[in-house]
Amino acid sequence: MIGRNLQPALRSAGHEVIRLLRHAPPPGERDAIAFDPSNPERLDNFDAVIHLAGENVAQRWTKKHKASIVASRADLTLALCTALSKTRKPPAHFLSASAIGYYGYHRAEPVTEESSSGDGFLADVCRQWEAATAPLAASRVVWMRLATVLSPQGGALAKLLPPFRYGMGAVMGSGRQVMSWISLPDVLHAIQHLLKTPTLTGPVNLASPHPVTNREFSSTLGKVLHRPVLLKIPAPALKLAFGAMATETILASQTVIPARLQSSHYTFQHPTLKEALTHLLTTNN
Repeated sequence: MIGRNLQPALRSAGHEVIRLLRHAPPPGERDAIAFDPSNPERLDNFDAVIHLAGENVAQRWTKKHKASIVASRADLTLALCTALSKTRKPPAHFLSASAIGYYGYHRAEPVTEESSSGDGFLADVCRQWEAATAPLAASRVVWMRLATVLSPQGGALAKLLPPFRYGMGAVMGSGRQVMSWISLPDVLHAIQHLLKTPTLTGPVNLASPHPVTNREFSSTLGKVLHRPVLLKIPAPALKLAFGAMATETILASQTVIPARLQSSHYTFQHPTLKEALTHLLTTNN
């Protein structure tokens, strides 16, 4: 979802964009190449690489699925960075997706990029994911720790829209858990800001400066859609349906502060949830 929207945004800003695919590009497509770890010279001479690949985590975590999540993040990142490091001219800038799961699934205190990693499966995945960029020590590496990205095109918001539109919206668990989020337009603008701000290296939180509780999120979404929010799904029911995934995502509580974006004078397009949802659900629908 991010990559699909980032391509035209970068092209509009004057960049030449090449898609890097894990399979052969469609016939006739000139702006795409296949990733072949044994043929790194095809990756030579790129100014910047933006790495966004990763298996969807929003499903019940079986042993097989957890292995796929790790492989699609840590293993693929390591293979890509190793190949790039072997080119004649590695990229000056490597922007790699990561996630706020790095901080663990329950933190009572606000966290910034200076905070330690937390507990849980997703925290462990994020540590491996970021460590896998080590072969590109000569490049500027940024770990984009993404909060929940809001867009009607996909992700959590797209899944919530049908029940909320039918007046079946619900508060999840106690509703007191803090949700850190960011609008898709802000993700696209923040990535371009990172490309233009070489002083930013290492972890950067891509999250709104105004996280909300789940209850506030549900209430705001209902108001923007002009629908009541009368239901509540208890935490035990969510855990029964989704297992550990519910504990570390739906019921997780994380107050993530985008300290490094703010200190670099990034201006958020949609700093508040009401602004974000109003824009996303009136502009795109």
